[in-house]
Amino acid sequence: MFFYLSQFLSFLAMPLTIVLIFIVVGAVYIQKKWGKKLLWSGIGLLLFFTNPFLSNWALLAWEPEFKSFDAIENHEIGIVLTGVTNLSKTAYDRTFFIKGADRITQALQLYRMGKIKKILITGGQGLNPVNPQSEAELLKRFLMMTGMPESDILIEDQSKNTAENAQFTKAFLEKNGIPTDQKFILITSAFHMKRAKGCFDKVSLKTVTFPVDYYSHDMKFDPPSLLYPDANSLTYWHKLFKEWMGIFMYKVAGYS
Repeated sequence: MFFYLSQFLSFLAMPLTIVLIFIVVGAVYIQKKWGKKLLWSGIGLLLFFTNPFLSNWALLAWEPEFKSFDAIENHEIGIVLTGVTNLSKTAYDRTFFIKGADRITQALQLYRMGKIKKILITGGQGLNPVNPQSEAELLKRFLMMTGMPESDILIEDQSKNTAENAQFTKAFLEKNGIPTDQKFILITSAFHMKRAKGCFDKVSLKTVTFPVDYYSHDMKFDPPSLLYPDANSLTYWHKLFKEWMGIFMYKVAGYS
């Protein structure tokens, strides 16, 4: 129930939802002074949230700096959080990726460089599964297709969210006799790292963060970046608001 409540509250707090409420209510009450103000405020917010310079500035402020591969010390296990495959499309001979494939490809790079000896993938089917396969299974298949031995791939395929990623990973480690007092490399998207790190800290798993999958880019000061509205910017703000709401709800629930 908590997960659905969190999703609903996130929907209400989304930039597009707020903009639409302002514009629609303002248009309905356009004859009133406050209605006109509400309408123009909605239009102003729409311009704000679709400005690529502002959305990128917010992302740069939120996402942690990336770490060079050489700066990472060797660890036994790298933990990869899922959320990077297209579970709405079912196939058994391939893995369909969406944004976030860096999570698994850069984990593989860490493995090839000898920075980690094993990869533990944590993630099931999400809240509304369509594909009968879990994300962990799909990513394991991908790693095996690259030539990685199955013995070096560990999967936890029951978790449905970040809190369960941490809780079920610890249970998996304990069940399989893997020491939980060691340090693990935690691999997830940069925008998501703060919440993920908080959840793993909560269950007393020590982690070194390795953020990947950046939405931000180097600052640009050209006219398109400064002035042209961009629908992708609204998506980036949506991502940030959803993450901020998730962190708040996890704090309330005691997950982080």
